[in-house]
Amino acid sequence: MKKLLLTKLFCLILMVSFAEGYQVNLQSAKQSGMGHTGVALRLGAESMHFNPAGMAFMTSKFSFSAGLSGIFSTISYENLAGKSVDTDNSMSTPAFFYAAYKATDDLAFGLAFTTPYGSSLKWGDNWAGAHMVQDISLKAYYFQPTVSYKIADNLSIGAGMMIMAGSFDLNKGLTPVGALAALNPALSKYADVVPGAVNLKGDAEIAYGFNVGILYDFNDALSFGLSYRSKMSAEVEKGEVKTSYYDAMTKGALFSNPQFAAVDGLMNASTFTASLPMPANTTFGVAYKASEKLTLTADLQFVQWSEYEDLQFDFTQAPDVTVDKDYDDTFVYRIGAEYVANDMFTFRAGAYYDETPVNKLKYNPETPGMNKLGLTMGSTITLMKGLNVDLAFTYINGADIEATVEDPNMFNPAKTPFAGTYSSVAFIPSVGVSYNF
Repeated sequence: MKKLLLTKLFCLILMVSFAEGYQVNLQSAKQSGMGHTGVALRLGAESMHFNPAGMAFMTSKFSFSAGLSGIFSTISYENLAGKSVDTDNSMSTPAFFYAAYKATDDLAFGLAFTTPYGSSLKWGDNWAGAHMVQDISLKAYYFQPTVSYKIADNLSIGAGMMIMAGSFDLNKGLTPVGALAALNPALSKYADVVPGAVNLKGDAEIAYGFNVGILYDFNDALSFGLSYRSKMSAEVEKGEVKTSYYDAMTKGALFSNPQFAAVDGLMNASTFTASLPMPANTTFGVAYKASEKLTLTADLQFVQWSEYEDLQFDFTQAPDVTVDKDYDDTFVYRIGAEYVANDMFTFRAGAYYDETPVNKLKYNPETPGMNKLGLTMGSTITLMKGLNVDLAFTYINGADIEATVEDPNMFNPAKTPFAGTYSSVAFIPSVGVSYNF
């Protein structure tokens, strides 16, 4: 019986994952304004992220670029009875830095720092799904030394080694909201309270992958690009588990069950290991220079989320847990346009459609995936020769999705799934500075 209770509790609290909401496509303020296209473009140092082959076409000896974005996002949940709640997310600030050196006419080297995965999500301590997630913070940092070589005047290749570090921090309730009041009417003042919570925190071991690409100019107007970023895994070793309680009374009421007290002791004595996947990405791009001033682009990005079949947690003092995910491969469709108005101002616009990989029958609110439409605009202001300021704004609308997930907690004997409708919206300003000389 104790093993069964342990397993149910750990299944209840340990459902951490990455989803398309955490693949952050904001690695250039310039290209963010253009639908985040760029695989078939010559972007100087910024090519290291989009297509490392493009770096070989640098026209300056040195190229530097840095910037960041501010993500203001809200996710909404509405249950079957029509009651709704919105997240109260802190602003996320993905950032990037690129530095490149043109060693010869055909050879270039560079180093990139990007944050392509990460998010912050806060549902609140006492919402209806608090036993699944209260708040979560995911971070991933990529460092990429890169080399690019121009084989011919119209053909180049490039490759980079991706080095990743990351972490996550998750809080979720030990029981659903109001569980104590339901069991004991004398505790009715806790009807809207989650009596206890657990924190899971871990740092990922350094992981390695690669990014390769090829860029081909068909003629002076038409270019094609292809890039591939390999799958990486964030391996968490000796993650921490820690419980906390609303107050002494709620802790005492829960601990009146000796099995729950035993579970608390095992959780706080445990560490865990887990492997979180960062999927492989393959992107094909085309760019067409319609005139001296106007460039049109389109990218098709294939994300191999099907590699994420399940998530396994191995505990030192408690039963291991495997959470079924069953994600699907997805596509992201991108278009963009750039218009050079004069020597000082360049304007951009773009759009993209991002498919969700999440199985809506295995849908947990800590990874609220939905099909998303993004609309972008931006501009570059040239302050002096080689020095540019890039500005962009992205609006993202997540389409409504009706979804459910099994709710395997001991306070739900009928095994009623956690169901409802989710939607999202995000507003993202971006700013960057580039200098080439």
